Amino acid sequence: MKSSNKQVLVVGDRVLIRSDSGENKSPAGLYLPPSVLEKQEVRGGMVVEVGPGIPLGSPEDPFEEPWKDKNTEVKYIPPQAEIGDYALFLSKASIEIRIEGKDYLIVPQSGILILIRDDILAG
Repeated sequence: MKSSNKQVLVVGDRVLIRSDSGENKSPAGLYLPPSVLEKQEVRGGMVVEVGPGIPLGSPEDPFEEPWKDKNTEVKYIPPQAEIGDYALFLSKASIEIRIEGKDYLIVPQSGILILIRDDILAG
């Protein structure tokens, strides 16, 4: 994700999510304080950025000399989440951060319960 003069890189199997603002009114019309909204177990939001995934171990020869230069490229198990997906996730698994005045959540892939993706190919 690019901001004004910085680049935000998500590492590992983590996902950067822009959280829904949340419903601040109850069905009866009462306004709910932020402390009530924070206690929700499941939250939702749009996936903004996705990390590369879980790095795989190198299938090298165990008797090879570890100090030698190796030009092996790191391979990853990619995450299921993609940019633009809507994710429902456990709020306990998320970490709130602020980037240039905007609030985001970092969630590991294991904390995501479901992804909702627009099917572009459906016609």
